Amino acid sequence: MDAKTQKSELTRTAIVGAAMNFALAEGLEAITLQAVASRLGLSKSGVFSRVGSREALQKAVIEEYGRGFLADVFVPAMQKPKGLPRLNDIVARWIARTRDVEMHTGCLYMAGAFEFDDREGELRDVLFDEITRWRAALRRTVMLAVETGELKADTDPAQVVSEMNGVMMTQLHDARFLRDPQAADRATQTWQRLLSSYLA
Repeated sequence: MDAKTQKSELTRTAIVGAAMNFALAEGLEAITLQAVASRLGLSKSGVFSRVGSREALQKAVIEEYGRGFLADVFVPAMQKPKGLPRLNDIVARWIARTRDVEMHTGCLYMAGAFEFDDREGELRDVLFDEITRWRAALRRTVMLAVETGELKADTDPAQVVSEMNGVMMTQLHDARFLRDPQAADRATQTWQRLLSSYLA
């Protein structure tokens, strides 16, 4: 990679990062090319030349958030044996990320879902695809725990995933809004009690 290309990529990374800060603080609709350009000391045309339209930048933010989320929560857990060790590791990492990251910034998946729940369009579709892929990965992980015989044979993976998501939403609500310092501990206890109802 030559110096010019490297500088361009670094600038694009900074642009997406600044846009993500807007999205986490004020919502995806708060992202504008001018606002990002002003924050970074760039021209609006300079931002456009690196990321394209406002909607392209919004999509880039959703995709980058998804990459970071999976890198923290899902990818490391794949090193664990399939079944309960992997499922528990995913949940533990999800709780930790919610405590260490989203507690301070908010969760783009959850906030974005509320922001776009009653809208149609390509941006909603991108967010929908990211979230449904994550849910599908979780369902597969639950199914593997059923196949290993660690969870009951009649376990409904979609139900487990829905309940997992409820635990995380509650943790985020309690940590950010109620400012409960024990929100993560409560989430861990809730998950353990939930899991016990499915153990074979």
